[in-house]
Amino acid sequence: MISRIIATILFPNTMSQMIRNAKPEDARAICAIYNHHVLHTIVTFEEAAVSIAEMQERIQSTTIKWPWIVYEEEGRVSGYAYASEWKSRCAYKHSLESTIYLAPEATGKGIGTGLYKDLLDRLDQLEIHAVIGGISLPNEASIGLHEKLGFEKIGQFKEVGNKFNQWIDVGYWELLFK
Repeated sequence: MISRIIATILFPNTMSQMIRNAKPEDARAICAIYNHHVLHTIVTFEEAAVSIAEMQERIQSTTIKWPWIVYEEEGRVSGYAYASEWKSRCAYKHSLESTIYLAPEATGKGIGTGLYKDLLDRLDQLEIHAVIGGISLPNEASIGLHEKLGFEKIGQFKEVGNKFNQWIDVGYWELLFK
């Protein structure tokens, strides 16, 4: 219910827009969004398209413990965000990594802001202290989104990825709760 209220406030044009928990049945739509980025951008370091079955597994294994949400409009998923373990050692248990992807046609409409705010609100209700966003660089849109929501740049690794025959830097932004 809160997600529908948030979506209505952020996207007042229609009640057919909502942010909700992801389900394994969303894997096809999520794959379409993610695989676009896999095959055409540097924002993910995966190089091969992910299968629907693999995405269903990712959704199920993540949602056992952490939120994975989607933005849906007119019954169509056009963006998603989720949180995952930052590192496996137990002292990191209060720190998570956040991830967000939008369909190309969903960018520039405020969907990413609403979706990410909803995810952060959910994480703030948990015993989470730090949220970390990794950004393949350059990516001004993602930097802008993170900084608009209060993240601060805390570091950058140079040339740690190679995709499409180019070296790619990765920057890290952090948001602290409480």
